[in-house]
Amino acid sequence: MASESLEQTMDSVDAMLPFAATLQLVVGQASEKGRKLQNEDAIGIRIPSGIPLTSKGVVSVISDGVSTAEGGAHASAISVSNFLADYYSTPETWSVQTSSTKVLTALNRWLYGLGQDYRDARRGFVCTFSALVFKSCSVHMLHVGDSRIYRFRRGELLQLTHDHSTNINSSNQYLTRALGMDVKLDVDYKSLSVEVDDLYLLTTDGVHDVLTEFEIHRKLTALCQQHPTLSDDLCEQFCLALNKKAFDLGSKDNLSAQLLSVRQLPKQAIDDVYQSLSRQPFPPPLSVGMKLDGYQVTHILHQSQRSQVYRVVNGQNQVFCMKTPSVNYIDDAAYIERFMLESWVGQRISSAHVVKVVEQHNIKSALYYVTEFLSGISLGEWLTQHKKAPVEEVLLLLKQIELGIRAFHRRETLHQDLKPDNIFITRDGVVKIIDFGSCYIKGVAEISSPLTRDRILGTADYTAPEVILGYKADGRADLFSLAVIAFEMLAGQLPFKGKLEKCRTRQDYQRLEYISVHKLNPMVPEWIDVALKKALNVEPNLRQADTCELIHQLTTAKANHTINDYVPIITRNPVRFWQVISIVLFIYLVASLLNN
Repeated sequence: MASESLEQTMDSVDAMLPFAATLQLVVGQASEKGRKLQNEDAIGIRIPSGIPLTSKGVVSVISDGVSTAEGGAHASAISVSNFLADYYSTPETWSVQTSSTKVLTALNRWLYGLGQDYRDARRGFVCTFSALVFKSCSVHMLHVGDSRIYRFRRGELLQLTHDHSTNINSSNQYLTRALGMDVKLDVDYKSLSVEVDDLYLLTTDGVHDVLTEFEIHRKLTALCQQHPTLSDDLCEQFCLALNKKAFDLGSKDNLSAQLLSVRQLPKQAIDDVYQSLSRQPFPPPLSVGMKLDGYQVTHILHQSQRSQVYRVVNGQNQVFCMKTPSVNYIDDAAYIERFMLESWVGQRISSAHVVKVVEQHNIKSALYYVTEFLSGISLGEWLTQHKKAPVEEVLLLLKQIELGIRAFHRRETLHQDLKPDNIFITRDGVVKIIDFGSCYIKGVAEISSPLTRDRILGTADYTAPEVILGYKADGRADLFSLAVIAFEMLAGQLPFKGKLEKCRTRQDYQRLEYISVHKLNPMVPEWIDVALKKALNVEPNLRQADTCELIHQLTTAKANHTINDYVPIITRNPVRFWQVISIVLFIYLVASLLNN
């Protein structure tokens, strides 16, 4: 059963995501049963409009139901239709790889489960799956099975996929990987840069098992020479002609092909971006009694060079916080983008331990956002009032902080500025993470921009070494920050005698010496010290896997945990270590030469 719908859905534009969707593709596809009784191939392309085009991209999928599987035709149809629907339902903050992998994993388990009615899983709901996701200036490839994806660039044809099949003899082969074949799924993933005028061709084996790469190359070359500018109709006609050629050459299988041409990429000049970002004016500095869009200022809570925070009430006398940008940055496009992303991120993080951004249903007259109002104190103030607080009380607060961090990480978002001043404790004892100004959103990071974004946005005393040094960071960077906060709450002072702030190079970090929190506060059990020492390692891969594991270790007593103050010289001073090794080897070499 073939799925040949070319879907163009209209989605409402979310004004909080400051990007213009300018990716343009020309597409065509065709699928037919050929000499078979039914078409077990399935194909589909989805081109959304508005913000989803930018945040999720264009998706092209091709699938071939395995002929020996009773449910092959259903499997291919299910995989195409469900992937096109479910991929766009994943969070906008997720990367393409995370979104697609999670959807395919669920699809595979579903198909595998349907196939359990058959004694042999290979005869159940099994199909190949190949997809391209065009997002910004990159294309993401997902592939399992023996369907193929080709790229035609500047007259050269390149097969991007590898067939997951094994030849039994000269005329027979079987699949080694496919959707629904096994409960575990191994998908080939690749991300490649895209160029204008690139052509991407997806085919099932009914086409490419008959047509040689030379023949496909010849046809694509002729298409480009005859039609310098392609259209959707021309792409569809090419796919139909390709299928017919394979049929005429004796193909006994179903015939499916998709052709996608890159017409335009979302590259903008900085002036275009600034114009897009500056549609909403900056509000002027507000004073008590002033109103903005129905919100009346009752208190000025915070003012700095970068922003202002006010306590406001609406017409129903409900209390909120309003954050406005500083007019000092009215010409700074990168600042405006980051301020807008604060609200965008806050609306997508749902947790009792993260401050809630209030959705605005009315059109705003200026650039600002509103959050729930929190009554209480910051963790920084709490630390001033609670020097070396009881361990049980500290652990209860840390558990809540970790739940908030986990909510960010589930959305593939790093907070990147975890510190006591960005953590709030309400009068009811509920901990909430505030301020999204330094967040790294993986899904947004995949979108190209001419803006020069700040690389280091956190606070040096609490920021992980890999972030300061400009290395690739993941959730273990926030884990490091959480460990610094935990150490400070338990010891009454920062770890490493507060020297993190002064570190600028890898050598600086390697010279840091961990001082036991147990020695600074004997009430802290040694197993907690072991967990904190591991979490504060300057090497991310030597820390716990995630914040959940850290909290588990902090709250689980282990009698065999002891503090080992010995640090190998290769860790304390690697330069000195290799100098000594070199001297020893040199002496050994000289002695060997003298003996000869």
